[in-house]
Amino acid sequence: MKLGRVIGTVVSTKKLECFDRKKLLLLQPIDENGQPVGKPIAAMDTVQAGEGDTVMFEGGKEAAQALDNWFNPCDATIIGIVDGISTGE
Repeated sequence: MKLGRVIGTVVSTKKLECFDRKKLLLLQPIDENGQPVGKPIAAMDTVQAGEGDTVMFEGGKEAAQALDNWFNPCDATIIGIVDGISTGE
């Protein structure tokens, strides 16, 4: 599981049937301090996240399993909206 911030929406007029009625968002991966890590990625939204939300997302095979039809080519899926982060320091 990784952290990210929603920075935009990706619009696709044509996509695979397994992605019909699914929202695709643009995420900036972040570290536990909210600092950007790496390049932005596109992720399927399963929790109705919105721009500016801090979210948890999963990548790889686990990302595909979070969708209704687990046999799909999804590389990243948003699986939760983060209410807060505490590093315990």
